[in-house]
Amino acid sequence: MIIYTDIVSGDEIVADTFDLKPNKDFDVLWECDCRKYLKRANEDFQLEGANPSAEDAEDESGEGEATMVHDIEDQFRLVWLKTEDGAKPSKEDYKSHLKPYLKKLHQNAQSKFAESDDPEKAEKAWKVKCAGAMKKILANWDNYDVMMGQSTDGSAMYVLIDFREDGVTPFATVWADGLKPIKV
Repeated sequence: MIIYTDIVSGDEIVADTFDLKPNKDFDVLWECDCRKYLKRANEDFQLEGANPSAEDAEDESGEGEATMVHDIEDQFRLVWLKTEDGAKPSKEDYKSHLKPYLKKLHQNAQSKFAESDDPEKAEKAWKVKCAGAMKKILANWDNYDVMMGQSTDGSAMYVLIDFREDGVTPFATVWADGLKPIKV
């Protein structure tokens, strides 16, 4: 299994079990389908045969509050990115985050350019794809929910969640060059 970590924060973002695929228009972005499921607050488990003492036993009359979560959010401890008023960051906030973040991605992609037959052409093509991907994201900004890694490092990758054309299937979008593969 390969787990992909954020090149800036080191947070785990996604794994190859999510069937990452390049975006159909811009291969600098990767996408993977997610699932939503019901998760109960304070889900605890008890090993078979365990005998908790009476003083440690909790009132089991309530089920706990249940919330819908994305599997990617739950498995990688992603955190919803919200402003103080509870809204997601504005398009302008994302633009101001993206400019320095793309510089970090560019640095990370240097070795990929060097391996190419024509490094200058590869770098130029990468920049064009990034510009197009950025325009696509900004044009659809209202559709996205925004998450980030558990460290909540503001300079790290934002994981964008949207829904497929069917309106039911959620999917995550990440920057391919913002991920470092780690084989486990």
